[in-house]
Amino acid sequence: MLSVSDAEAIILNLVQPLHNQQDTEVVDLLADNRILASPVVSKLDFPHWDNSAMDGYAVRYEDVQHSSEEAPAVLEIVEEIPAGYQPQCTIKLGQAARIFTGAVMPADADTVVMQEKTRLEDNRVFILTAPKAQEFVRHKASYYQAGTELLPAGIVLNAPEIAVLAAAQCTQLRVYRKLRVAIFSTGNELVTPDKPLQPGQIVDSNQYAIASLIRQTGAEVLMLGIVKDDPEVLKQTITYAIANADIIISSGGVSVGDYDYVEQILESLSAKIHIRSVGMKPGKPLTFATFPNQNSCLYFGLPGNPAAVLVTFWRFVQPAMRKMSGLADNWLSFVKVRSHHELRSDGKRETYLWGKLHLIDGFYHFHVAGGSHSSGNLINLAQTNALAILPVGKTLISPGEEVQVLQVVG
Repeated sequence: MLSVSDAEAIILNLVQPLHNQQDTEVVDLLADNRILASPVVSKLDFPHWDNSAMDGYAVRYEDVQHSSEEAPAVLEIVEEIPAGYQPQCTIKLGQAARIFTGAVMPADADTVVMQEKTRLEDNRVFILTAPKAQEFVRHKASYYQAGTELLPAGIVLNAPEIAVLAAAQCTQLRVYRKLRVAIFSTGNELVTPDKPLQPGQIVDSNQYAIASLIRQTGAEVLMLGIVKDDPEVLKQTITYAIANADIIISSGGVSVGDYDYVEQILESLSAKIHIRSVGMKPGKPLTFATFPNQNSCLYFGLPGNPAAVLVTFWRFVQPAMRKMSGLADNWLSFVKVRSHHELRSDGKRETYLWGKLHLIDGFYHFHVAGGSHSSGNLINLAQTNALAILPVGKTLISPGEEVQVLQVVG
């Protein structure tokens, strides 16, 4: 049985990111939640030109550097410059231009005096306070210089990045293609949610939960349904998935029961099984395999219990998908916070307790979900956004004590 850290290292070391040429496509600007496959460079400077950061007056600093209410500088207003207007005048000694936020600075003006520090009389402005040199001037290319890297490869395109790309007039983007993930559940006892339950049957919630998690990472889902405990049918399903997916995820059938066939089927398909069990709770029965003689497809055999499925997905599958999809870093997000409640485990295996992070008095606290933390208890998993981690040998974390948590997509 492997430790959690050893299992994580094995998986992430074997994950190969999509190829930055062969596994890419060009999409338009509205391709949010996609991952850049190549750096973006713009032909535009930001700002595009020197402009005003304030409504006020564009002046020459030498004219106003000694201004005060008692001895204001008095300047002639020679032009009004709204945003979107090209200045026509050059500011000479003793002159100023009325200017508005975002407007282009006129030639030879180097400072903006905010209007609240002035007094207007006819076409003259009285400067009542000495500004700092170049105050309220946003200089051309001070944010970004044309021709340099604007955004790096390997990042997710969300609203801020889309805004930057739109402003830079970068309308065609090379991104990694979406991962294809095949999923199925195993077990004669499983039925779909739309079927009436017979004694001993269980609704297959795992496939729907996994599909939702996959979509949250931006991948495409290939749902293969419920596979009965029949070795031949299971082999046909896995063979099909190998040919059509980058990652295969099954739930159930990876323990040591008489009807748990997954590992023997994988071996018959020349898979190399790297992980068979992990020292964690929940989630001990975990299979991870590769198919070196066929393609770079990865296989994750997750436990059948619903809590164990979600915990092992968040801990191992999600970071693997993030790396394979081309994301450069941040495959896992751990933080240390204070526990709001008492947390307990038997200390024998690394233990994961689900719950929520809450902001209290400016600090995040972990609130453990109420009720049983059995791997079969699906109900109190609702609204989970973090997993508290109790390491091996740690049986108690008291209220107010720090605990490491894994932030997950809720």
